[in-house]
Amino acid sequence: MQTPTISAEGHQLPTALEPRNPGMELDLDWVRTAQANTSAIERRAKTLPGRRSVKKDYQAAWLCKAISLIDLTTLSGDDSEGRVERLCAKAAQPVRADILDALDMTGLTTGAVCVYHDMIETAVSSLKGTGIPVAAVSTGFPAGLSPYHLRIAEIGESVKAGAEEIDIVITRRHVLQGNWQALYDEMKEMREACGDAHIKAILATGELGTLRNIARASLVCMMAGADFIKTSTGKESVNATLPVSLVMIRAIRDYYDRTGFRVGYKPAGGISKAKDSLVYLSLIKDELGDRWLQPDLFRFGASSLLGDIERQLEHHVTGQYSASYRHAMA
Repeated sequence: MQTPTISAEGHQLPTALEPRNPGMELDLDWVRTAQANTSAIERRAKTLPGRRSVKKDYQAAWLCKAISLIDLTTLSGDDSEGRVERLCAKAAQPVRADILDALDMTGLTTGAVCVYHDMIETAVSSLKGTGIPVAAVSTGFPAGLSPYHLRIAEIGESVKAGAEEIDIVITRRHVLQGNWQALYDEMKEMREACGDAHIKAILATGELGTLRNIARASLVCMMAGADFIKTSTGKESVNATLPVSLVMIRAIRDYYDRTGFRVGYKPAGGISKAKDSLVYLSLIKDELGDRWLQPDLFRFGASSLLGDIERQLEHHVTGQYSASYRHAMA
């Protein structure tokens, strides 16, 4: 892995850098022929942690890149305005100023801040002038089982409140029943409800049963115009995994090869260690290439990942590890 190029301007929205995925007509032949060789995928995934090793300055550069790709998230029932304000301050200044100065990374921010609808206005106000977008979870998150018209209305309300990115949850039963037309129609209407806001389709992969279902659901969501496909809500018992990621990013690659439009990828849930972020970055680089290592095409959905990365960067600069409590998110 080479040292990545990192820019403090990297938090721009996809419209600034890449044409949005307009979607296409539902191609059921393509969907039904999509397969996933589970044993081969699992074998490949097992090799990933040992395939790439970066040390010293190179590791620090990759960890700074990872910070620029984080959707810094709080999705707790006890969220308050104060917690969100502190989280936004952390997004704008993710690492202690003296450490960023030593790394020549002044101006580094996270990719976005992700909150519930009720906290959008607080986040937008707190991030004013930073260029960091606010993402909102929507459509009856996390189960996605509220009345359909309310799910659509919720998207509109979040956009009106200032969210520039909307993370929606799909109806899992459409995938489990193989009702690809219903999934396509749902996703397309949600995309239209977002307007200019970018839409991330959460597949809740831990609840879809098979890797083949995940591959097919990924394709259908992209055909319906998803700007990103995302693994999980973070609330399932199984969230982002390397086999699931391999399936989803290969679906992204196939979609790009056929249509010429790049779709983003967001693994979410369970990625809490700096070393894990390096594995995901190397996977993206190997399978999709450097273009996908930018915030408009790749994000980590995470809350605790930043704290561990900050500890590693402090160790790189000072030679000492600090206590984890010194890097609280909010």
